[in-house]
Amino acid sequence: MQRHVGLFAPPNEPRDTLAAESGSRDICCVSIQGLHPSEEHLKGKGLFAKKSIKKGDVIFLERPLVSAQFLWNALYKYKACDYCLRALETAEENARRLSGIPGLNLPHPELCRVRPELHQACPQCQVMYCSSECRQAAAEQYHRVLCLGPSQEDPDHPINKLKDAWRSMHYPPETSSIMLMARMVAAVKQAKDKAHWQKLFSHFCSRAANEEEEIAHKLLGEKFRVSYRHVTSWFVPEGFRSLFALVGTNGQGIGTSSLSQWVHACDSLELPAQQREQLDSFIDQLYKDIEKETGDFLNCEGSGLFLLQSSCNHSCIPNAEASFPENNFLLQLSALSDISPGEEICISYLDCCQRDRSRHSRHKILRENYLFVCSCPKCVSQMDELDATSEEEEEEEGEAEGETEGDEMEDEMTDV
Repeated sequence: MQRHVGLFAPPNEPRDTLAAESGSRDICCVSIQGLHPSEEHLKGKGLFAKKSIKKGDVIFLERPLVSAQFLWNALYKYKACDYCLRALETAEENARRLSGIPGLNLPHPELCRVRPELHQACPQCQVMYCSSECRQAAAEQYHRVLCLGPSQEDPDHPINKLKDAWRSMHYPPETSSIMLMARMVAAVKQAKDKAHWQKLFSHFCSRAANEEEEIAHKLLGEKFRVSYRHVTSWFVPEGFRSLFALVGTNGQGIGTSSLSQWVHACDSLELPAQQREQLDSFIDQLYKDIEKETGDFLNCEGSGLFLLQSSCNHSCIPNAEASFPENNFLLQLSALSDISPGEEICISYLDCCQRDRSRHSRHKILRENYLFVCSCPKCVSQMDELDATSEEEEEEEGEAEGETEGDEMEDEMTDV
């Protein structure tokens, strides 16, 4: 059993701590604090433990201020709640689509937690939600401004043009969505207390103009310089460019999957040895079929802005990691090791494979995507290593760069 150490209120349940403008903000067992002056210009603020946290503890749960599904992900029929990103397909529907086997039947279908009878559509634009609560929350936060009504399929509607422009500049694998920024603008525009939302967004790191442009260019790709002015003209608010920097440096990826939840539920079943072997064999074969048909694109994917999580700085040997156990946008930060009072809580901005690369390669990825040079204990201990990339890493990086080419990635997604 995991022990829950702290719980963070969702954005529609304001607390005094959310209104703090500077200094240290305390949330249960953690606090957001300014760093030592020697590090503050590099990292801004950090998240620190207020008391002992044991390995495996859930440090906090947090809902994002705003989130959005990736546009290519939605286009290719990855069905998610338009508010909380909960997967809307049943595990069986999900397995059939991903494996390309329309007649596939999953054993133990009762373990699927998706409830289609609760799903609701926006009566104006037919966007789907997992519940009436999510539909109402979206309407109250941003959807009244962004609802397309009967123009949902109209290619000439400004929002559809915006989406199309973004997709043409930002091919999978996706790292952000223009709609995340649009929802930020809409949330402020729609809110009665506009200062409240502006204050919430102001807690995220600000960037100098040249850093904003570098991050924005990274998000948008090579077409940035010719398309940037045209894209932002649909959302006139001054300072929109800074949203690209804010999202690029603070956005947290979100992945949900009804199939994955079903698999975890199957793993927890107490079964006789023979039945367990049969079920495990079925699941292994299913994932082989999915890999052959779909590749790595398994989940409903999007990104969100999390007030607490975004305060976690990077380490190549992190002591915490984020997950989404409820099959929606609720983020759970768990301890990977024991954390002492006063110790900084760090996550990794790199995936497992990237963390195993050389110091030189890790720094290259972090510089390009997050504009900083890592000085974590692992990087400091490897300072004497040659600044060289292995042939294997160069090959992997070359493949990754090739995958960003528009035509190639479009073909790959078409196969999905």
